[in-house]
Amino acid sequence: MKAKVNSELCVGSQDCVNTCPEVFKMDGEKVVVIGAEVPKEAEEKCKSASDACPAAAITIE
Repeated sequence: MKAKVNSELCVGSQDCVNTCPEVFKMDGEKVVVIGAEVPKEAEEKCKSASDACPAAAITIE
């Protein structure tokens, strides 16, 4: 599973970072994905973070 953040849509609310810090972190005012693959144990939290994104900036593949 991979997560991607569309930096043009990201509003930097940090909801995803708070929900799943194993996958997301702040880079200045925007969120970025840590690593190429979502760790197996963080997949559910990653999906929750994507669903909670107020800007719909996160996609999961």
